[in-house]
Amino acid sequence: MSKHIQAIRGMHDILPERIALWHRLEDTTRQVLSAYGYAEIRTPLVEVTDLFKRSIGEVTDIVEKEMYSFEDRNGDSLSLRPEGTASCVRAAIEHGLLVQPQRLWYRGPMFRYERPQRGRYRQFHQIGVESFGLAGPDIDLELLLLTARLWRLLGFDDFRLEINTLGDNAERLAYREQLIAYLSAHVDRLDADSLKRLHTNPLRVLDSKNPQTQQIVAEAPTLMDHLGEESRTHFDRIREGLDEAGIAYRVNPRLVRGLDYYNRTVFEWITENLGAQGTVCAGGRYDGLVEQLGGRPTPAFGFAMGVERLVELTSLTGYQAEAAVDAYLVAVGDAAQRAAPGLAERLRDAVPGLRLLTHCGGGSFKSQFKKADKSGADLALILGEEELARGVFGVKPLREDAEQRELGIEALAAFLSERCGRGG
Repeated sequence: MSKHIQAIRGMHDILPERIALWHRLEDTTRQVLSAYGYAEIRTPLVEVTDLFKRSIGEVTDIVEKEMYSFEDRNGDSLSLRPEGTASCVRAAIEHGLLVQPQRLWYRGPMFRYERPQRGRYRQFHQIGVESFGLAGPDIDLELLLLTARLWRLLGFDDFRLEINTLGDNAERLAYREQLIAYLSAHVDRLDADSLKRLHTNPLRVLDSKNPQTQQIVAEAPTLMDHLGEESRTHFDRIREGLDEAGIAYRVNPRLVRGLDYYNRTVFEWITENLGAQGTVCAGGRYDGLVEQLGGRPTPAFGFAMGVERLVELTSLTGYQAEAAVDAYLVAVGDAAQRAAPGLAERLRDAVPGLRLLTHCGGGSFKSQFKKADKSGADLALILGEEELARGVFGVKPLREDAEQRELGIEALAAFLSERCGRGG
């Protein structure tokens, strides 16, 4: 007997019993983004590898260790996208979208070769939001307020917001030299990854998870002390807006994010309910990325949410999805089984949004009724030879103690419209 082929490690099937949780998150997010005027964009899963080397940075774990890259038959190096911002920027440049400000969002799978664990997968899904052409702190604040609204609607009340500023390029370069000097004095105690980053990307050392390196970083100079007036005012405006909105936050001077393209505002929303993988949403400002990828200088701000993590948290809130089926049509006897598909279509035409499951394959009344109950439907619609001859359906509630009744097709359509209809 041949061996069963299984899903690749770290890549999972999303089964029907979990889909309702995904729909809850996706539908609520779409409604919120629409309310703020964001338009959806969809980009390919595969891009040229150079896109991510130029955007994320060659000296990053993502590019060096985690990307799924390969050569196609033309010898071109391609990669499965590890994140969505670079693709969104590439598309905006390629299609001339940046002649005016844009508010865009996307969703879909991303790919990174990481060690699979709770909340971290090799194929994972993100919902990302990007704004282009808006330089002031008000757009930074808008997206923080947008995420806070989304959490409220989803019933997440235990997230904490951490924010920081990375300043502009000149401020960051000045700080970089001071940070290198400080870390170099402790070079004998730095972990291997931090030593590698010391002269290539020293700000990433601030984000080290190594306990000994964290002790060193705790005493390091902060970028906040190197901010000019413009950067400080930008950050203060965001803090004032959060205060006015009543949104609690913590300034974390060690928050730098894992991608090279960020400047000024960066943020993370964090929960304690997912163990070590507590970041559920993160992003910031990346004013230089559009130009870096060949476009005109364009201010930009965005974030991405980890869908799997938010779905898991949705399940912890006790959210109960409504039944996937409204009614189950039980058809007993040859004539009833032949008539059932056409009658079911008439009901679907008459009741927009009706979720009607028809039994296929025959079987006794008892076996079909058992399947109707197991389907989760609220109602069993019973069509036997006798009902067919009299032009009626038996209607039996399955989730409440109520008597069975008989209704003609027009009366049944009216009954289902009132009980199950969802509009056209």
